[in-house]
Amino acid sequence: MKIGNVELENNLILAPMAGVTDLPFRRICEEIDPKPGLVCTEMISSKGLIYNEQKSQRILDTTGEKRPISYQIFGSDIEAMTYAAKYLNDNCPIDILDINMGCPVPKVVKNGDGSRLLLDLDKAEEIIKAVVQSSRVPVTVKIRTGWDKEHIVADDLAKRAELSGASAIIVHGRTRSEFYTGQANLDIIKRVKESVKTIPVIGNGDVVDEDSARYMLKYTGVDGIMIGRGVLGNPWIFKRINYYLKTGEYLPPVSNEEKLETMKKHIRLTVELKGENAIKELRKHIAWYTKNLRNSSEFRSSINKIEDKDQLINMLNEYFSTLTK
Repeated sequence: MKIGNVELENNLILAPMAGVTDLPFRRICEEIDPKPGLVCTEMISSKGLIYNEQKSQRILDTTGEKRPISYQIFGSDIEAMTYAAKYLNDNCPIDILDINMGCPVPKVVKNGDGSRLLLDLDKAEEIIKAVVQSSRVPVTVKIRTGWDKEHIVADDLAKRAELSGASAIIVHGRTRSEFYTGQANLDIIKRVKESVKTIPVIGNGDVVDEDSARYMLKYTGVDGIMIGRGVLGNPWIFKRINYYLKTGEYLPPVSNEEKLETMKKHIRLTVELKGENAIKELRKHIAWYTKNLRNSSEFRSSINKIEDKDQLINMLNEYFSTLTK
């Protein structure tokens, strides 16, 4: 799949997820061959870049990553979004620039950002045009189907984005009011694919394994798939889906040994970047990695107060040794 002048190795993309797809997790996904065709940073506040906020600057770090990389920005102030586009083009190893018009989180929406722009398509169009004009790399736009069921605007916004110079559209198959509940609406994603003529459409929502990926592609006709929650605790999903789409066959389940080694690598990368304080935020990843393993709920409870990397790794070693008995 090609986005603008950027050729992707495959049509599977790691979604940007705040607090999840940070640098260590992206590197974990990229080191499993074949890696996703594209990875995205966590969303970056356009105003945060203007004010040089530490949080925004930290998200820009892509040290040791494989390319291509997409940087995602959000905001509703045209000057700030223009500044962010120019700043990232000038200062980062950017291959693609993505505009977030789908985030449903209240603290984002209340400022007019993210999915709030689905209620003001004229402004959304202005932002897309301004960012495209300010960027030397291809610009993509991530949207939802609409604000709610009474305001389904995905096909209209997709056509506007195409005419405004966007190089791809990414559609999450839910409205803002649905957040992540219910099922993704593949009919609307299909409608978006049929509404644009010259750029790729990427489907997002409820792809968690080989079968759901195949169904998304076949039913909607999208050019690619963005995977979000399906990757939690499962960075192997890209390898498994790629293999299945090429061969029609399933890879064997990931071994506990490989899970353990991947978790330990994830811990080391995170602590190396963020320090021992990051152990707290790693607990959610460990919960995802160990989901459905024997006695996993008891194990997760046992590590909730651990704040030392070596102690955590030792407990992981002990827990996984019990799984072979």
